[in-house]
Amino acid sequence: MKVHLLTIDPQYDFCNPAGALPVDGADEDMVRLGAMINRLQGKLDDIHVTLDSHQEVHIAHPIWWINSTGQHPNPFTLITEDDVVKGVWRATNPATQERSLKYVQTLAVNKRYVLCIWPSHCIIGTPGWTVVEPVRNALSDWAKVRFKKVDFVTKGSNPFTEHYSAVQADVIDDEDQGTMLNTKLISILSQADIIPISGEALSHCVANTITDIADNFGEDNIKKFVLLEDTCSNVGGFDQLGKDFVVAMMKRGMKVSKSTEFLA
Repeated sequence: MKVHLLTIDPQYDFCNPAGALPVDGADEDMVRLGAMINRLQGKLDDIHVTLDSHQEVHIAHPIWWINSTGQHPNPFTLITEDDVVKGVWRATNPATQERSLKYVQTLAVNKRYVLCIWPSHCIIGTPGWTVVEPVRNALSDWAKVRFKKVDFVTKGSNPFTEHYSAVQADVIDDEDQGTMLNTKLISILSQADIIPISGEALSHCVANTITDIADNFGEDNIKKFVLLEDTCSNVGGFDQLGKDFVVAMMKRGMKVSKSTEFLA
């Protein structure tokens, strides 16, 4: 039986209370996840870890947008197509105005999230980008004991689109392969018999990643998913998104367990 652990964005900025965008409960989630990895060293055949990997200048960071008084939006501001058309918010760099408008228009057409402005987070090369210690130590021990490499999957480096899902960006950039569907990861996961899922945040990156994989996976493969519910938390104020995701995926065959009970 092949077991492939898929962990979404177990990074300092999300999983430490001092991070740039901490998710309530994520620090304890990661302690439990690290303990499970240690417990199941011999049973985990592969581990896939996604990493949110942003540039400082990014369409979902405050610096990208400006209003008529020269102010940048506060974190958690929602910017709609109407806001950009009416000039409530415009691109700080005029050269990106047309593309920025097209982006929010495409989000609306694709029925993705309304553009949410997040605090600058998971900037490549900074401490906030790194994997939090309980998980990092467990991954290191697993790699040495099993003599295998952890499969780190980066996402979010394109400044023109959000990348909640680890397997495709919210809006595809035809000139950037990294924004397109990650068929390689999906193919590798399809070879597993069981795929335990953990990470942050359940309401956003976990939900989008698993939904996108499921939509390109085949219904029989969805039954391989096991959500470790005590290793995932929602962004504050977005709890319903997380609940809706779990209900929808369970209807499609996903199972739910706890890290202490999985393969116990």
